[in-house]
Parts: sequence; C-alpha cells; structure tokens
Amino acid sequence: MKLGWITGATAGTIAMAAVVFTSLAHGQAPAVSPTPATGPAPAPALAPTLTKADVDTWLDGMMPYALSSGDVAGAVVVVVKDGQVLTQRGFGYADVKAKKPVDPATTLFRPGSVSKTFTWTAVMQLVQAGKIDLDTDINTYLDFKIPPYQGKPITMRNLMTHTPGFEETLKHEFVAGNDRLMPIGAYLKLWTPTRIFAPGTTSAYSNYGATIAGYIVERLSGEPFDSYVQNHIFGPLGMTHATFDQPLPARLAPDMATGYSRASEPPKPFELINVGPAGSLSASGGDMARFMIAHLEHGRYGSAQILSPETEALMQAPQPKLIPGLNGMALGFYHEDMNGHVVVGHAGDTEYFHSDMHLLANDDVGLFISMNSAGKDGAAHPIRAAFFQGFMDRYYPVPAPTLPTASTAKDDAKAMVGLYWSSRRVSSSFFDITNLLGQAKVTADKDGIITVSALTNTAHAPKHWREVGPFLWHDDASGSTLSAVVDGGKVTGFASSDLPPVLVFQPVPGWARSSWNTPAILVSLLILAAAVVLWPVQILVRRRYGQSFTLAGRDAWLYRGVRLVALFDLLGVIAYFMIFNAMEKGITAADVGMDPWIRLAQFFCLIGVVGVLVAAWNAVAVWSRPGRSWWARASCILLLLATIDFAWIALSLHLITPTLNY
Repeated sequence: MKLGWITGATAGTIAMAAVVFTSLAHGQAPAVSPTPATGPAPAPALAPTLTKADVDTWLDGMMPYALSSGDVAGAVVVVVKDGQVLTQRGFGYADVKAKKPVDPATTLFRPGSVSKTFTWTAVMQLVQAGKIDLDTDINTYLDFKIPPYQGKPITMRNLMTHTPGFEETLKHEFVAGNDRLMPIGAYLKLWTPTRIFAPGTTSAYSNYGATIAGYIVERLSGEPFDSYVQNHIFGPLGMTHATFDQPLPARLAPDMATGYSRASEPPKPFELINVGPAGSLSASGGDMARFMIAHLEHGRYGSAQILSPETEALMQAPQPKLIPGLNGMALGFYHEDMNGHVVVGHAGDTEYFHSDMHLLANDDVGLFISMNSAGKDGAAHPIRAAFFQGFMDRYYPVPAPTLPTASTAKDDAKAMVGLYWSSRRVSSSFFDITNLLGQAKVTADKDGIITVSALTNTAHAPKHWREVGPFLWHDDASGSTLSAVVDGGKVTGFASSDLPPVLVFQPVPGWARSSWNTPAILVSLLILAAAVVLWPVQILVRRRYGQSFTLAGRDAWLYRGVRLVALFDLLGVIAYFMIFNAMEKGITAADVGMDPWIRLAQFFCLIGVVGVLVAAWNAVAVWSRPGRSWWARASCILLLLATIDFAWIALSLHLITPTLNY
C-alpha cells in the first residue's frame, strides 16, 4: 500500500506500517487462518472411510483448484494413520520456471514455526534425561542473565507455553546473507527483549523464547543445536531429507523448493533465519511423516524411541488454560481440539512458505501441509484452514450444535465493546506504531451480537458472535468460539478458536487508544504541513506584491523557528515512512542498512519534541504583543497544539529511543 503524508493519505501510510509489521513478524509465527465461511458440516449418516483412495480423491478435488486460483506455486500434503503413511502427495511446482514438480518424498519445504516442535522435542528428551526441570529458573541453564519480572523468573514451562512475557522483536531474525548468520548464543546476547508480562500470566508468542530453549539444548547437550537435532531426532527417525543447517548442505540444496510471494511472480532466495530453533527447518513431506508418526506412536518410529511414552504423554498433556472455554497449550504443541477429537499441532510461516501440522492424538492420524507461496491475498492461509476443517468434517463429522442465546447477551456485549490489542506486540521501539494502527474494534448491535474487526471469514466479512454462555460467544456460520476473561465486571482479555492459544486480545488503555490518537495526529500533521507549505508561499506573495516582512527581532526568529520545528516533525514522519516502505519490500531490511535511517528519523523527531518549547514561546510572544491579528493568534495556538501532539506520539510510540533495538 503506497501513500503520502502531506497529501492527506496519512491514514494509509500508518495502516501500511501495521501491514508491514504483520507480514514481517508472522515470519515465525502461527498464522491467523480464517475459518472457512462454510462452517461446520452437519454429520452425514455415514462418514467416508479414511482410506488412501478416498483421501486422494478428496485432495484431487481440492488442491489443484485451490493452488491455481490462489496463485500458489506448489504444495505437499501428507496424511499418516496407524503408524504408516496413508498418502503423501505433491501438487504444483517446486520450481515454476523449470516446471519441476513437487516430490513429496524429497522436495524440501520450510515449515517455519513447525520447527519449534523439534526444538520442544529436544527439550523433552533432556527433561527425560533429568537435565532440565520444567519449573526451574532458566538462568540455571544459561551463561547470561535474564532478570526476573515482577519477582518471577522464567521457566522452561513458560517458554514452551509462550508465557515468558517478552515483547515482540524483529531485528536480525531474518538476515540478508550467510555472513550475517550468527551463533544462537551471540544472537540471544545482542539484547534481551523488554518484558511486558509476568511469566506464566499471559500468552504472547515469542520466537526469542523458543530460541532460548534451543540454546539451552545446545549448552546442556554439549552439541551445537543443529547437530543435536540431527543426531537425536533426524538420525534415529531416518529423516534424510531434513536439516536445520543454513545454508543448506550441498547434498540437499538441489531438492529445495523455491519460495514465491505468488507463483506468477519472480522466485525468491533461500531465507536465512538467525532464530534457528524457532524456524530454520527445511524438510520433505515424507520426513515430516516420520516425525508425526513418532509423536502419535508414543515417541516411537519403527525401532527408534525418541521419547518415552510417559514423556510423550506429558508433552501432549493440556497445560492450565488462561482463557476458559477455548483450547489451550500443551508443552510446545498447541491444542486445537475439534469435532470432539483431541488434536495437537503447530502452524508455521516464513515470508514465502506456509505450513500446518495436526496430530489427532487419540485417533493415530496426522496431517501435514506446506506451500511455497503466500499467494494472492494471502491465499495459503485459507487453503490450509480449509484443508484441516474439511478433513475433520469429512472423516470426523459432528452435528452442528444447537446453542440458545444467553439471557445476558445484551449486557455482556456492552461490556465487550471497545478497542483491543494483541498480547504479541512491541512495547519499546518505533514498531510500537503498529499497536496504534492495528487495534481490534469490538462493536455490538441492539440484540447483543458482537463483531470483532480482526476476526473475519474467508470473504473478509466480520463474523457475528452470539453469546451462548457467560462471556462465551459462538459464530453460527463457522462454528468458531470466542471467550472473554472478566475481572471485577471488566473484560481483561478475550481470544478465539480461530487463533492458536498463543495470544490474547487485551483492552487498550485510554492513553493509547486509536480512537483519539489517530485523528489527533492526522489533524496535527495537516496543520504542520500547512505551516510548512504556506511559509514559502507567503514569501513569494510578498515579493510579488512588494510587501515587506513586518516581524523583526525575537518575533521574526520565533515565527521562523516554529515553522522549522514543523518541518522537522514532517521530516521525522517521512523518514519513518521510508523505513517502513523499505521493510515492506523485504524482511531482510530489518537486518542491515536501517540503523542510520532510524537514527536520522529519531534525530528529526527529537528536534520536533524539543521544538515544543519554541512553539510555546512563540504563542506567548504573539498573545502578549498588542496589535497581532486574530489569524496570527489562532495559528500560533494551532501550531503549539500540533507540535505537542507530535511530541506525544513521538514519545509514547518510542520514535525516539537510546538504542537501535526493535
């Protein structure tokens, strides 16, 4: 999305910032996959039998059309059952130009954050060996110190349930070249992200936390993380087409699928990731089948036992829920129970690859899908959501529930109305601007039906949530559930079954609400832009008509000074726009080249903040001088208010910081 500040398209610019951060930050995150608009299917008299023939027929009717219409280059789909591969299929192309088809046995995909399940498996191996205690301060295992927050240390259980309380970070996660890759420990020690929640209290997805876990595996095992996974997971399972190594080993490089934004666009380079334990895996569908079977068969694949049955059961066991009425976390996996069946899994995204893994724990069935393109309008996300929902509704259908509307619907809907932001957020860098612009708005109609701007169906239409229990809502069209936590009659957070249990929407405090901040900054920027534009215009008009500048001395200095302040304010905005624009073009811009631009933007903003004193001095001088026009008096007050608002935004959104960490 392209926009300009001074032309009045400021809202678009700010929205672009939010879009940029969302697209970049989801690189190693569970994606928000819209629920298919069709909703849960009613139970047929007899569900089809889960056989290779039936699954293949179903996939043939779904995948080719989905990839073609979504402009997705290729995909791999694997289904395992009862310790065997039921089917593994390749669709589309691993390389569009060469028309190289996807081979499910050998073509490597980047499963993104599905990588974390390997890291958590390695952690559980060390738990089983007595080297890690899930509830011990992780500083016990580190060679650097993470201070406690609100008196609570971080534990491995916190890391595995995404409750360590770190803010979101971006810098150096994806890197521009092999020479920019760094050892895990070196990356972690660059800086510790700001803590915004006490450990164990709030779900907030963290790549940094998962990378810490990988570093602990490395330290306690005495093996580099990549080697540990190779020796203790890939090797025993016979996963010959899987690696965490970056760049790829020479023997595997020819099998790597090419990544694309869209199949119709040029290919993208192999993505390099510093947070390796959080997302650097490359693996074929066939090898992912072996991993799924091991977790479904109580830690065993063939003669290899990578976890004991007791440890496997512990890993998949539900952890205490932070949001009632919804799925919660296991240890590393997140629960996504559906249609009455226990399901654990994980999603994963790099910039170009998009994947899902689902394990029906009590049915001995596993699903894996990965695509090598985001596709048109992010088509990969609804495709994989439809794949999972469709599979469950076809082979494990349940009748659509009949849920009466709760008598408290109208009152509880009123309590929900407001603005919310995600617990997975930035709190100490200029990317804080996304918190202002990405706020979710909850509204309610006269019947107590609520809508959430951030929760839509595949047609991008808002879902309509009907209360079916105390602070528990149901979307009849999709079958999705929304649940809120209430304390003292006030909503403190809510989440939805549309999302993995690794984030929660929280009420935005009054000072940060976009409902007043956004229009205030838009008006302020228009005032500042008008002052800057009219300044040379007035000079030209005076010259044209032979008029002299009537101000002198201090008054003239203040007149010019406040307009210079306005210019610096606008330059700060323009500089940050250029930074976001560069990052929109490529995630590796967050690795190199941005620091000088950020410092320049911070300098402009700092001058603007200090310039509030000049604007205040000018206002006092104008109003204390007899004979000044009403226009002069009004404009100086407008400029003072505009510079104050800019200073508020610059400080509250951390556009000026002592560090370059983000």
